[in-house]
Amino acid sequence: MLFGKRRGRVAQRAREAAAAGFEALDRRFPAAETGNALLRKAFPGHWSYLLGEIALYSLVVLVVTGCYLVLFFDASMVQTVYDGAYGPLRGLRTTQAYASTLRISFDVRGGLLIRQVHHWAALVFVAAAGIHMLRIFFTGAFRRPRELNWAIGVTLFLLALLEGFCGYSLPDDLLSGTGLRTANTIVMSLPVVGTYLSFLIWHGPFPGEGFIPRLYIVHVFFVPGVLLALVALHLFLVVYLKHTHWSDQGRTNRNAVGEPMFPQFTMKSTGLFFMISGSLTVLGALAQVNPVWSYGPYRADQVTTDAQPDWYVGFLEGALRLMPPWESAVAGHTLMWNVLLPAVVLPGLLFLILYAYPLFEKWVTGDASEHHLCDRPRDRPTRTAFGVAAVLGYALLLVAGGNDVIALTFRLSVEELTRVLRTLVVLGPVLAFVVTKRLCLALQGRDRRRLEEGEETGEVEQSVSGGLGEGHRALSPRQRYRLMVREMPRPLPAQPAPLTRRHRLRVALSSWYYRDRVDMPVTAEQRELIAGRLAAPAREPQE
Repeated sequence: MLFGKRRGRVAQRAREAAAAGFEALDRRFPAAETGNALLRKAFPGHWSYLLGEIALYSLVVLVVTGCYLVLFFDASMVQTVYDGAYGPLRGLRTTQAYASTLRISFDVRGGLLIRQVHHWAALVFVAAAGIHMLRIFFTGAFRRPRELNWAIGVTLFLLALLEGFCGYSLPDDLLSGTGLRTANTIVMSLPVVGTYLSFLIWHGPFPGEGFIPRLYIVHVFFVPGVLLALVALHLFLVVYLKHTHWSDQGRTNRNAVGEPMFPQFTMKSTGLFFMISGSLTVLGALAQVNPVWSYGPYRADQVTTDAQPDWYVGFLEGALRLMPPWESAVAGHTLMWNVLLPAVVLPGLLFLILYAYPLFEKWVTGDASEHHLCDRPRDRPTRTAFGVAAVLGYALLLVAGGNDVIALTFRLSVEELTRVLRTLVVLGPVLAFVVTKRLCLALQGRDRRRLEEGEETGEVEQSVSGGLGEGHRALSPRQRYRLMVREMPRPLPAQPAPLTRRHRLRVALSSWYYRDRVDMPVTAEQRELIAGRLAAPAREPQE
């Protein structure tokens, strides 16, 4: 009884202290107003929106495990003799970076688990960020007013690739050293400035003596600082601009419908965090990844077998392997086209297209209004076909990055496999574009038939005259709404002559983008209703 009263008094004092602290904070900062608005904020409930949260929570695991690893990692290229617990390498001369990685793996309590969880979290983070970007691209969530957030997301993806490569290269093992040798070759392929830039980055001839410490600083301080700042800005813009949502009853281009932050979204998001962290821990405990002790320390005159980088930069490895050995000498300088084109020009064009695509589509459509409804991929066949073609091209380059392993496993000729992959990389995306566009139009035609005839019941019906036919059931109002309320721009109308070359190009691209479509059977009254649902938010008058 006495202890119960004491606990009650302690709880009462804690509540009073919390109330006094919150009141003091609210007097100096709009805490109550901000908290109330945030707790009432609507968040999307569709499963596809969780992809961004998977990337966010993988980043949290990365930061936590990385903070543990930096306590034991020694980013030094000073030579030492390894005398740790791993017997096969004991007595071998290695760098401090490689020796400390082995000590983390075999001598530090829980070190191997944390190191593998860190590596798996990096793989999941990049994968989730990439799939999240694909979801945004295919649904048109990059359009106004979210162009800046799309650019921030592309930058985050680029920084994630850089951060992953830096962390992968830090152990100074034979596999990561082979990757750094490739990176050095890529830098040196830059015309005129390549050799100077290589000397500056590696602080002398490759492999240098100060590169790993520099890479460590980039991996631990520079890139994470920028990454976390951009993540914070990205999340702020998501909250400020509100989320997009799928077409449904009650959802228009002028509202944001979803679940409140508390308790629905908070509980769902917290559960997802524990699922992600638990899954990464299980992977780190059961699935071996990057066993640096099997590769040995880096030696400039050696290379490991089956040398492939992590999957997210595997497309660069595949592009390098598929590129013919083209070189040319100009004014005493050797231009290594076989390295410059696949490893510098190709990724440069890829990210330039990603940054510029929202502006390009806006220019083609001539549409400057705001969009808060998601597009169904089938309703934008050209955009969807472009995305599928790009994904297939990336997948083929990723396969080409392991052509030697594939040839050895299936007893194929490496030369023949390389020639086949070169052909597929050129023709495969074109074929994927054509097939995907036709499939999107076929799906639009199926939607039209569903609106006209209804849903098939699987039953055979006999008419009064004795004829047999398929049974159909009328669609529900919600299903009809989803199929009819969709944003499909019309091609830009042709203007009277004279036209500038730029305008003719714009009209031609607009026609090619949006002329292929299947219109839904709607009445004039329904068309007006749909236009009202798709109308952009009205701008507030300027005072």
